[in-house]
Amino acid sequence: MTHREALEVLAAVRGDCVVVTTMGSVAHWPRLSDTPRDFFYQPSSMGQAVPLALGLALAKPGLGVVVVTGDGGLLMNLGCLVTLAQHRVPVTVVLIDNGLYEVTGGQPVPGAGTTDFAGLAIASGIRQVVAFDTLADWRAGAAGCLATAGPSFVWLKVRGETGLPTPKSPRPMAEQIARLRTALGN
Repeated sequence: MTHREALEVLAAVRGDCVVVTTMGSVAHWPRLSDTPRDFFYQPSSMGQAVPLALGLALAKPGLGVVVVTGDGGLLMNLGCLVTLAQHRVPVTVVLIDNGLYEVTGGQPVPGAGTTDFAGLAIASGIRQVVAFDTLADWRAGAAGCLATAGPSFVWLKVRGETGLPTPKSPRPMAEQIARLRTALGN
């Protein structure tokens, strides 16, 4: 499946969850969903989207949060999985594994094709872990992945693409924060 196809499925089943996208997913998600419950996190440092999602869930108990992160970003902060596993919050990590640092030029991610991300999530203490290699399987299982109490981890293996421009957030961070706060009643 392509990165965009994977996100199209997620957009169709996300319900009223807050969706945090980062890095390469920011190029696709605004065309699929751009509501006040969509947060396009394009930081200067990778690996911080899962902690952001956990912070949202802890600040607003019961809030369902889906965080879409990449394999490169997750590798830069594997400790976030251990931290997430310590909390019973409705956070679903959707890992887009394309084997590349897509937004920095398409360099291979260390361990591309050999890293067992499901095994890492399980070893971190996350109990609900699934992996999808095909678009058909992801379509069939996506809604069930978001219906769990969490935390949960979904590993999507997608085709890598090189030569893509670095995506830009569709609006400034301050505006996104204000929109999300309003949407959540804060």
